[in-house]
Amino acid sequence: MILLIKIDSCLHTPMYFFLQHLAFVDLCYTSAIIPKMMQNFIQKKQSISFIGCMMQLLVYGALATADCYILAAMAADRYVAICNPLRYPTVMSQRVCMQLLLGSYLVGCLNASVNTGFLFSLSFCKSNKINHFFCDEPPILALSCSNVYFNTTLLTAFVGFNLTFTVLVIIFSYIYILTAILKISSSATGRKKAFSTCTSHLTAVTIFYGTLSYMYLHQGTIGSQEVASVFYGIVIPILNPINYSLRNQDVKETLKRIGKKCF
Repeated sequence: MILLIKIDSCLHTPMYFFLQHLAFVDLCYTSAIIPKMMQNFIQKKQSISFIGCMMQLLVYGALATADCYILAAMAADRYVAICNPLRYPTVMSQRVCMQLLLGSYLVGCLNASVNTGFLFSLSFCKSNKINHFFCDEPPILALSCSNVYFNTTLLTAFVGFNLTFTVLVIIFSYIYILTAILKISSSATGRKKAFSTCTSHLTAVTIFYGTLSYMYLHQGTIGSQEVASVFYGIVIPILNPINYSLRNQDVKETLKRIGKKCF
């Protein structure tokens, strides 16, 4: 998806600009988890250093948070494109898109830096075995013999704000989008095309936010948390490029054109 959007000038629009960076973020934060996880599956000695664990948590936390805000920016972009098409080039200018993207990365870095930084103030004198397949904050906090109330409160506050804010942006954007689509008096083909640009985004958002909320805002069992983290940490990022390409007519047409040139 990154290369496809880069080489095809027809896809140089705000929607594909955000989609390109969504693919980049998904690639990076799964790369922070999967290689070490695969190594642990192969080797008998399953270990990671404390600094390595903190770095994995920092990178993963920053990029997963940025993912949430990029998804919200994509919803806002679809709202402007469908509800205010005449103002779309002005509202979603290159400068605005870059500001939204940089803001997503900055919030992600702030969130991960604060939560990871406060972990260094804790003492770890319990078992050194993490009941998880990567270094996530809730399993790490379970190993501390210090009072983790502040860390837990901080994590819940940050995650709660990030999820609530971005989910509200997405929900209100799609309420207006749905209203606008239902008012379209053109053919059913026009409605179908408008819906098709949104359904793939909504599918990814629903599963991603649902599993994130269950992991960080719901005190579930270790097994259920692992299942949830598999979805938001591995499955969704891997399926996102497939989901957006197979359900997007512009991307499929671009693939056909490039396929004909190459073969």
